Amino acid sequence: MIDILKELMIVIWVFLLFGLMAIGGFFMFRKFLKKLPKEDGKSIMDWEEYYVNQSRHLWPDDQKAFLEELVQPVPELFRDVARHKIAGKIGELALNEKVSKIDQELVIKGYIMATPKRDHKFLKKTLNEKQIDLTRYQHLF
Repeated sequence: MIDILKELMIVIWVFLLFGLMAIGGFFMFRKFLKKLPKEDGKSIMDWEEYYVNQSRHLWPDDQKAFLEELVQPVPELFRDVARHKIAGKIGELALNEKVSKIDQELVIKGYIMATPKRDHKFLKKTLNEKQIDLTRYQHLF
């Protein structure tokens, strides 16, 4: 009986170890794909960094606080990555539109464009609490 329990524990441990390694490998592979250069010679992460750095001076403190409020539902472990990705998209929009300052409308547009649809539920809830009209953003959802 004890031998069967030992063998069962070894089998469970092997499956658990394999599962955890597969999950970690998946996330490492995703990061690797984002770091691969595209046709223009820069990766997705390089472009994010470029847009964040080029638009850093356009961010007023109130919009930084608003972005921070929007990324609150993201688990703390991934919050920095999410904030950076969203700020990169907002910076890209700001530079393409040649604005002098990032405003709330640009933050909302960038957030919608940078996040998957499953995250838009919290955004809609937050905007409704702040009494911000969603009709001008419906085409982005």
